[in-house]
Amino acid sequence: MALQYQSGFGNEFETEAMPGALPRRQNSPQKPPFGLYAEQLSGAPFTVPQKNQLRSWLYRILPSVKQGPFKSYKQFRQGADSATPNQMRWDPLPMPKRKTDLVDGVVTMAHGGDAHSWTGLGVHRYAINVSMQKRFFYDADGELLFVPEQGGLTFRTELGVLSAVPGEIAVIPRGVKFAVDVQDKTARGYICENYGAPFVLPDLGPIGSNGLAAPRHFLYPVAAFEDKKGAFELIAKFDGSLWSAKTDHSPLNVVAWHGNYAPYKYDLSQFMAINTVSFDHADPSIFTVLTSPSGAPGVANVDFVIFPPRWSVAEHTFRPPYFHRNIMSEFMGLVTGVYDAKGSGGFVPGGCSLHNCMSAHGPDAGVVEAAMNADLKPAYMKDTLAFMFESRYIMRPTPIALKSGLQKDYYKCWQDMPKMFGIKT
Repeated sequence: MALQYQSGFGNEFETEAMPGALPRRQNSPQKPPFGLYAEQLSGAPFTVPQKNQLRSWLYRILPSVKQGPFKSYKQFRQGADSATPNQMRWDPLPMPKRKTDLVDGVVTMAHGGDAHSWTGLGVHRYAINVSMQKRFFYDADGELLFVPEQGGLTFRTELGVLSAVPGEIAVIPRGVKFAVDVQDKTARGYICENYGAPFVLPDLGPIGSNGLAAPRHFLYPVAAFEDKKGAFELIAKFDGSLWSAKTDHSPLNVVAWHGNYAPYKYDLSQFMAINTVSFDHADPSIFTVLTSPSGAPGVANVDFVIFPPRWSVAEHTFRPPYFHRNIMSEFMGLVTGVYDAKGSGGFVPGGCSLHNCMSAHGPDAGVVEAAMNADLKPAYMKDTLAFMFESRYIMRPTPIALKSGLQKDYYKCWQDMPKMFGIKT
């Protein structure tokens, strides 16, 4: 059966899986319909301005408190002893040989900021081959932005069901319980764990009313519930570690809900790219899909930026991304095709790179030569989709990231660049 969705970024939604399950007059009636329990899920402090308020009322078969105590599931170090100014690049994760679901198939690559103070991000990759069986997960440290690279995922959440395939993203808010099912034999991709303010659409400023991601293209689930008893496990990520609790029923038992705090998905092919039509290369911020604001205007806690299929028409211009050093740190991944600055190989779908604050980076030597000598005609950049998690925080690679798939010769892609000073052009 095809999944159903509601559209509109951040809208107030009302949805019920059984007619009459949603109270109409008040949020917490003395006795909710059908013997349900009322429970509020808050994604923002209670006293933030109304425009920033995030909360949903859930009407569920059993309340979330009905579970056993949490016990430690997995403890791990948050990051390496220190970050590095070196450019870093990794091969794709290998697919697991043993049965591995999402809880055990995530590899943490780097952290920036501090989950304790609701600032910064964690960057992860996943490689899995089975669905989550009789266990569920929620993240108290941040919201989760999934970027599938291989294989589709089905997210069974408290508020309904979402599907995301490569070329789409899914966002699960902080604290929302869910399980992930694989749609194919294997699945692989990337996760941004946003410790800071929830993702919002960027202000368009001089762009005006049309462009980038349109609110109506964001899809939210309709109510669906599981009325199941049995031996289940609930995994929580809290304070950087995983915790496990036993429960005798499925926590996905919300029969109806209303509010604006809910998971959602977005098809990246709906993104209306804005780009230069004259000369010079536009800053990557023009490709921002979602942003997590910080306290400083114009300085993002995290930006989610994509580089989708688009026309390249700039005249008298070095068209690939120019050499640069940024105050912002960049974690980059590739979903499909070839990224135009890395045509010499090494950066492949499923791989990733990290360029921290003020670390110099740019196109490979072979790309530079080709771009400098190219006949600049309009060209459509097709069959490519790269993305970037860009943050104001330095990202500290984890010990496992430093030992697994790190390309130690990445720096060599720039070493063949010749000195051309004094050569007449």
